[in-house]
Amino acid sequence: MKSKILVVDDERPIANIIKYNLEKENFIVETAFDGVEAIKKVKEFQPELILLDIMLPIKSGFDVLKEIRTEYTMPVLMLTAKEEEGDKITGLELGADDYITKPFSMKEVIARVKANLRRMNLADPEQEKQSKILKSGNLAIDFNTFEVTRDGELINLTNREFELLKYMVLNQEKAFGREHLLKEVWGYEFGDLRTVDVTVRRLREKLETDKDKYIITKRGVGYYFRRT
Repeated sequence: MKSKILVVDDERPIANIIKYNLEKENFIVETAFDGVEAIKKVKEFQPELILLDIMLPIKSGFDVLKEIRTEYTMPVLMLTAKEEEGDKITGLELGADDYITKPFSMKEVIARVKANLRRMNLADPEQEKQSKILKSGNLAIDFNTFEVTRDGELINLTNREFELLKYMVLNQEKAFGREHLLKEVWGYEFGDLRTVDVTVRRLREKLETDKDKYIITKRGVGYYFRRT
C-alpha cells in the first residue's frame, strides 16, 4: 500500500517540487501552505509522515507541531533554514522526529522519508504472536499496542520515542553510543547527534520521576536502560 505524506511549506515552488519527487517514488502526497490548512489536512488526509516547515503564515510550524502531538504520533520532519540552529532543538523538544536543513537535496529528503517510514513498518512476526508486556518499576511497556503506562496512566509517546525506548529495553543494561542509536533507531548512517540527545531527554521527562530513573548515561559510552 502506498504511504501518504503531507508536505507543509508556504513556499509553493518548494512544496510542489517535493510533492513531484515523492510522487515519483510512488507516495501519495498532499500539500498545505499555512498552519491552519496543515492541521485541517492532517485530520482529513491522515498522513503517515509529515514534512513541516517552521516559518508558516497564520500558525507557525511549532504551533502546528504542538497541536499534532496532542493526538497523533506519526513521524514529523521539520524543514529549517541553515541559520536556525535554536529552532532545530526547539522542534525536537516539541516532538519532531528529526529535521532537514534548507537548502536540501531531494535525494536527502527521499532518503529521510523512506528511513522513517521503514522504521514504522518494521515488525517481528514472532514477537507479534506474543502479547509481550514488560514491567519495570511503575512502568508497563506493551510492544504490541505501542503503549506505555506509568502507574496505570497512559503516557503519550511519539513513534520515535517509543522506538528508542523499545530498542533500549530489548537491549537493557547494554550501553549504546549516539551514533549507534541514530543508525539503529532512526535508520540514518549519519546525522546530527543532538537528535538522539533531545529524544532521550524527552523520554526521561515523560517516563521518570525523582525516585524512578530508567535511562542512564554512561559517561564516554552512551545510554542504557536500567530495569528496576
